[in-house]
Amino acid sequence: MVSGLINENPIVYEIKERRDVRAYSSNTDELSVDAIDQLEVFDILFVRLSNSKALSHHIRDIKDPEHPYSLEQLKVLTEDSVEVDDTKSHVRVTFTPTVEHCSMATIIGLCVRVKLMRSLPSRYKIDIRVAPGTHATEAAVNKQLNDKERVAAALENPNLVEMVDECLSPSFE
Repeated sequence: MVSGLINENPIVYEIKERRDVRAYSSNTDELSVDAIDQLEVFDILFVRLSNSKALSHHIRDIKDPEHPYSLEQLKVLTEDSVEVDDTKSHVRVTFTPTVEHCSMATIIGLCVRVKLMRSLPSRYKIDIRVAPGTHATEAAVNKQLNDKERVAAALENPNLVEMVDECLSPSFE
């Protein structure tokens, strides 16, 4: 992860029980569009076959860049921090850094954006925000995370992509 921790002793919270989002699909037609809700985005499923075993990974499981905990365990992301307007194809995720001067806020937001870009249908507009009043440079972080050109430039940087991929990789706990 990172040397010289910004928040050496974060508070670790208990995580919420998971639901199987695949069990809630009422439509069996593969060409139909299923509505997406807040919990489904929080529990967004990513299934990959590895060694003949299915692994699931959700935005709640994105790892913190500094600590061996998920963003949910650190209460950086909660179910209530996700807003979905399925009719307008809009998803907004508001995250809360663990400290006001968190230097990893942009990386955390980029991880959430990349996870949603990879998981949601392309019709969705994704808006990532720092919770109001929770970061010293909130406006600058929000501007970076929602500027397509800045996000594209960040994703061309191999070091940043490696860090994002590490945060998004499933844990085998």
